[in-house]
Amino acid sequence: MSTQPTRPNHMTPDELARATAAAMYENDACSRALGLEILEVRPGYARLRMAVRDDFLNGHQICHGGLIFTLADSTFAFACNTYNINTVAAGCSIEYLRPVHGGDVLSAEAVEQTLSGRTGIYDIRVTNRVGETVAMFRGKSAQIKGTLIPTGD
Repeated sequence: MSTQPTRPNHMTPDELARATAAAMYENDACSRALGLEILEVRPGYARLRMAVRDDFLNGHQICHGGLIFTLADSTFAFACNTYNINTVAAGCSIEYLRPVHGGDVLSAEAVEQTLSGRTGIYDIRVTNRVGETVAMFRGKSAQIKGTLIPTGD
């Protein structure tokens, strides 16, 4: 299996990244239900946003860590699937650095650190509305069989 992009001949790498994100988002009921917004996608990169709703708050009245993890994990997924090769998480970790309050808006930015063979490493920084880092997430990806959009080959 190759790490080379699998794309229709008429698409640039950036167009392919946007097309894979659109296809994934259409099939991602969880991200849509949580109100995640895709802000930017390009090869090996994604940036998403999530408003922290009142029903995202835990018993301490701060954003549930699982929802911050979900934002980071979804951003990771959009970044590592930009090459139109089905890619899944092989492992993830997160460090929570500061509390997030209701009404805040979080942004997550995923940056590919390395892609070697079928494995990639991505770092995702989650920031609040004023740009403070609230969490750092690292994901290890694994390419599997298949594509997100037809290649026409």
